[in-house]
Amino acid sequence: MSIVTVQLGQCGNQIGHEVFSALCSDSRGTHGLCSKKENQSYQDSCKERFFCEEQSAVPVARAVLVDMEPKVISQALSMAASSGHWRYSSHSHFCQKQGSGNNWANGYCVHGPRHKEAIMELVQREAERCDRLGGFFTIMSMAGGTGSGLGAFVTQCLRDAFPTSFILNHLIWPYGTGEVIVQNYNSVLTLSHLYHSSDALLVHENDVIHKICAQLLNIKQISFRDVNQVLAHQLGSVFQPAHPAGGGSGYSRNPLGDLMETLVPHPEFRMLGLRNIPQMPESSLPYSTFSWPGLLKHLRQMLIANAQMEEGIDWQVRPPQPGSSIPCTNKPLHFNTSIANLLILRGKDVHSVDLGGFQDPSLYTSWLNPQDAFNAWKTPRAFNKYEKSAALVSNSQFLLKPLDSIVGKAWNMFASKAYLHQYTKFGIQEEDFLDCFTTLEQVISSYTNL
Repeated sequence: MSIVTVQLGQCGNQIGHEVFSALCSDSRGTHGLCSKKENQSYQDSCKERFFCEEQSAVPVARAVLVDMEPKVISQALSMAASSGHWRYSSHSHFCQKQGSGNNWANGYCVHGPRHKEAIMELVQREAERCDRLGGFFTIMSMAGGTGSGLGAFVTQCLRDAFPTSFILNHLIWPYGTGEVIVQNYNSVLTLSHLYHSSDALLVHENDVIHKICAQLLNIKQISFRDVNQVLAHQLGSVFQPAHPAGGGSGYSRNPLGDLMETLVPHPEFRMLGLRNIPQMPESSLPYSTFSWPGLLKHLRQMLIANAQMEEGIDWQVRPPQPGSSIPCTNKPLHFNTSIANLLILRGKDVHSVDLGGFQDPSLYTSWLNPQDAFNAWKTPRAFNKYEKSAALVSNSQFLLKPLDSIVGKAWNMFASKAYLHQYTKFGIQEEDFLDCFTTLEQVISSYTNL
């Protein structure tokens, strides 16, 4: 089944381009470490998901590019075409001449309704080119105006136009120090609207990715491109083909559906986080060896101590002892409870890996059977030059702190009516803000009580 990617705003379009580049270079790579037959079915499966073969020699990305300014889209189109390995369709982008000025209301109330028809026609056309549509993957940031405001509007339109298709929103959480004075407003409005129209929100925090670039990849002057390439690697490690457990020899047919089925057992809990191991500069790879027990021990501790990378993990954090009926308020400090986890293993010897550590019932909330809460996908095909690599997608309490902080900051600004006139002039009223705060307070409360 095919996935249509919708790239929204400057951030969404820059990341989208890196994602397609990473998928393409991985599936073309000769570093597969697996049989020719396995490699071929991996490549075919990747192409079916993300690219369509036109008359031209190179695959065409199944994507719609949307921005309110032309510069980033034209860069993405020309960079893809000049790679010689893949390109965007020449008829699947929409841009205007005036941005949204970092104002969510401008994107949602003005640009959205004004350009709805043109944007949805592009999406419809892209969906019709799929033999079988698996769903939509949108990429957007929460801090600005177009990605967040127009992104929330477009997601709602997707839900109305394709009520039975899966929608996964990939969100970039803003830097804590802030790029935009009203980023907390924009984030609260985006999250609460998406919670009503999306199936799941896959969240990456800018601060975390920045740290990975600095500490694991040793990049001295970190650019947006460096950050986006780490994001693309992490997303590729989830979306490239893998065999679901007990799924026979074929690759998963409906990646988005399988992802939602394993990770979102209840509509109240839609926040997904992603961790990858190992991550290192390419120049260090020849001198590194990895064992599955070592990688998974680190990844498990990253999960329960809520560490986003393998450096600086707090090894003191332990799961609560089985049988101790402690109320959830007295849980061991900093322990990150999960609702569901999906582990994706790629590379050498994947079929002999012991996954017992992730099946431990004490990692999960008590209302879900641990057999249902944990799933693993595997493929002997290595990913992106790593002989062995693992990705963990988890629905857990990982976002509680940042979410609480962003809602708190937005509420303080709202209480003093700071910048509200910027939103009311485009049609977002105080009641709309209050509804959004209520939605997110409920999400925080649900995750806190796991």
